[in-house]
Amino acid sequence: MAHVIDIDDPADPRLDDFRDLNSSDRRPDLPDGKGLVIAEGVLVAQRLLASRFDPISLLGVDRRLGELAEDLDGVDVPFYRTTADVMAEVVGFHLNRGVLAAAHRPPELDLDGVLAGARTVAVLEGVNDHENIGSMFRNAAGLGVDAVLFGGACADPLYRRAVRVSMGHVLRVPFARVPDWPHGLQLLRDKGFQLISLTPNPSAMTLAEAMTGDKVALLLGAEGPGLSEYTMRKTDVRARIPMAPGTDSLNVATAAAMAFYERVRTGG
Repeated sequence: MAHVIDIDDPADPRLDDFRDLNSSDRRPDLPDGKGLVIAEGVLVAQRLLASRFDPISLLGVDRRLGELAEDLDGVDVPFYRTTADVMAEVVGFHLNRGVLAAAHRPPELDLDGVLAGARTVAVLEGVNDHENIGSMFRNAAGLGVDAVLFGGACADPLYRRAVRVSMGHVLRVPFARVPDWPHGLQLLRDKGFQLISLTPNPSAMTLAEAMTGDKVALLLGAEGPGLSEYTMRKTDVRARIPMAPGTDSLNVATAAAMAFYERVRTGG
């Protein structure tokens, strides 16, 4: 069981890893700051404790400590037990979920290792909205996507909001960066992946027609601009999701979910 330490002073420096979570320049999860991973809520904390991310400490109310008792069995970290009011003063807002867990960021996974044994991967370019990234990881976990790969100009997948929206699945679904973007896509092709660009272009073939590879990499771009033309030229085929008249696109996380489902439906 974690070491339970009662704290009633919000200024206690032992709580600094959880302080000012809504501050744009002092957040402990900033990659160029402390670079911590912050999990909110019992379920996300459970997934962190069961992941490759090494926990440092937890902060929460007594009720949440009881709910995490089995997960904390054998975990040698402090659990700072306090009140909801003290937590709110520390983190900067009232936290309904009642518990936070902090962990160090491990070294980034190697692309070759992430791709070993994978048959379906998502590849993101310019996706800079943390909620979209979190949603895509949740969709990826639910629909059997083996990994998420990051190309250029993507937001931090370990930002607190992304971790929360993913329901902790960003801590479970492997992710890696594609080097020398977008030329590094050739590394996926060399490993047998069919590269499919998702586009709203009505002249593109449908996903069902396009998805023919035994191993598939689904490329998705940012809200609005989508994938760059230069990147799409590096792929094997362009594919669209059939849309009703008068509409031309979906939210990128929704589009990703539909693409992941189509992969499952067609036997991927």
